[in-house]
Amino acid sequence: MSSVPGDVPSLLSHRVPDLGALELLLAVARHGSLGRAARDVGISQPAASSRVRSMERQLGVALVDRSPRGSRLTDAGALVTDWARRIVEAAEAFDAGVQALRGQRDSRLRVAASMTIAEYLLPGWLIALRAERTDTAVSLQAGNSAAVAERLLAGDADLGFVEGLAVPDGLDGAVVAHDRLVVVAAPSHPWARRRGPLDPAELAATPLVLRERGSGTRQVLDAALAGHGGLAEPLLELASTTAVKAAAVSGAGPAVLSELAVAEELASHRLVSVPVAGAVLRRDLRAVWPVGHRPTGPARDLLSLTRARPAG
Repeated sequence: MSSVPGDVPSLLSHRVPDLGALELLLAVARHGSLGRAARDVGISQPAASSRVRSMERQLGVALVDRSPRGSRLTDAGALVTDWARRIVEAAEAFDAGVQALRGQRDSRLRVAASMTIAEYLLPGWLIALRAERTDTAVSLQAGNSAAVAERLLAGDADLGFVEGLAVPDGLDGAVVAHDRLVVVAAPSHPWARRRGPLDPAELAATPLVLRERGSGTRQVLDAALAGHGGLAEPLLELASTTAVKAAAVSGAGPAVLSELAVAEELASHRLVSVPVAGAVLRRDLRAVWPVGHRPTGPARDLLSLTRARPAG
């Protein structure tokens, strides 16, 4: 590379033939025929002739003597072929190394997911992934949406799933499913015998059994009731969907949970759904990943499966 001020740097890639041209030159040396060399590398003879001429112009030396009896390397061509062989061998070693790295990457998948997705959607997606990638070991870390974002940004997960209102800062994402929050109460609770829907202001003013701050469920509920006085101080604030359900079933108080999470309890009448009028409790469920690092390998395959097998 020139060090003269004002000179345009001469990039090595502009001065050295590409790997395809070098592989063709090696094939000419093996076969002594441009036609057989062309067949060896999978191109037509005219294309091979054009590539050799282009290489000779680039290097400024004649490489191949052509005659009716075949093609023979010139003295310069023999020397360039020797150098080309070393370059091609180095490229083959490079390719083998990259394949090994790719194999190491594809041998594991670290997923971080918020509670509802981890419990009710991911099992089906991961079973489908297992059928396609039998050699990929999957680890799943469940937590609230804020914790999922932290793991992705720290490099501790390859793909995440969150339930909040928007994509967390520093992440890109794609909607993979939809969900609805429902107000539920034990059959013995007065709300279970209501004839009409709850007013959002009444819901906001009532102490509820809730997920912790930072969870996607809590974010959606806070936003839905912000214009109705905001949430009252929680009756109980619990860190898992299972714990919130158990408290509601026991009669501790009404709760707000994902429709996915309470389907079984509603079907068995251990909980009753309480309608709410005038509050938007629908939410998007998203796959997320760090900005500029779109999923690859098994993470990309799992993302594709979520779109092929939508839920909600």
